[in-house]
Amino acid sequence: MTNSEPVITPQIKADTTVAKVYVIIGAAAAGLAVVLGAFAAHGLKAILSPSELITFETGVRYQMYHGIALLCLPGLAALLSVKWANRVARCFVTGCVLFSGSLYVLATTGIKWFGPITPLGGVFFIVGWILLIVALVKGKN
Repeated sequence: MTNSEPVITPQIKADTTVAKVYVIIGAAAAGLAVVLGAFAAHGLKAILSPSELITFETGVRYQMYHGIALLCLPGLAALLSVKWANRVARCFVTGCVLFSGSLYVLATTGIKWFGPITPLGGVFFIVGWILLIVALVKGKN
C-alpha cells in the first residue's frame, strides 16, 4: 500500500537572501576585529605611538561596525531585494579591506602611501549605506 500524501521537500533558492559568503565574511570580520583589538591593546600598545594606536583602533572599530552590518543584512530580506542587499554587502566588504586594511598597514609600518587608500574605503562604506537606504525605499520588488 502506498502513501497518497505528496512529499514536500524544502526548496532553498539562491536568490532569496544575501549571499552566504557575505554573512561568513561578516562573521570573520567581526571576529577578526576582536582579535585585532586585543592585539592592539596588549601587543601593540608598547610598540606604537599613541597616534598610531588610535589609527589602528579606528580600523578595528569600523571593521566591527561593518562586520555586524553584514551579519544583519539577511534580517532585512523581507524589506529589500537580494540584488540590492548583495550590492550593499560588496561595498561593506570592499570598504573593510580598503579602509581598515590601509589603517592597519599605515599604523604598523608608517608607510604613508597607504594614507590615500583610506578615504577610498570610506567612500565604499558611505556608498554601501546609501545603497541600503535606496534598497529600503525601493522595497522588495
